[in-house]
Amino acid sequence: MNAIQKLRQLQQDITASGDGLKIVDAWALAGRLLLRMPINVDEAHRVLSEQDAAGLGALLDQLENPNAAPKETLPEFSHDEKAAAMKAFRKRLKLMRLSDESRLGGRYTSGGRTSSIDAIEPPDSHPPEIWKVLARDGELKDTGKGFFALANEPKKDPYA
Repeated sequence: MNAIQKLRQLQQDITASGDGLKIVDAWALAGRLLLRMPINVDEAHRVLSEQDAAGLGALLDQLENPNAAPKETLPEFSHDEKAAAMKAFRKRLKLMRLSDESRLGGRYTSGGRTSSIDAIEPPDSHPPEIWKVLARDGELKDTGKGFFALANEPKKDPYA
């Protein structure tokens, strides 16, 4: 029996048992096992402190099916807010590319090369959720680690 199976058995014992002492022992063992798992530690502490059996079940579901992460509910933004965010994103991307292209090399003039920047961290002037909404809507691509790229822009060939 592996640790996840043992945690699942403990969760079933907690929900089915009426014996208080058995439940206390089960929560203690579940706490020791749960904190060794690759899960959200804050959520695990909350589940253990509140002795939330349903929360323990949800954490175990996450451990058993890591790809089936719960869908994040995103707020709705108006068309004007999305348009302003896209305008700010395009402006930041343009400035980053211009800055990269105008870098001085070993000579007194710029290199004359084109920028290879295709993804940036979005501006802080808008809430972080709006970038996820724009990626969901297909305006941006989430490239990971907080970086976003324009979705409809062809990828540049660095060797062209």
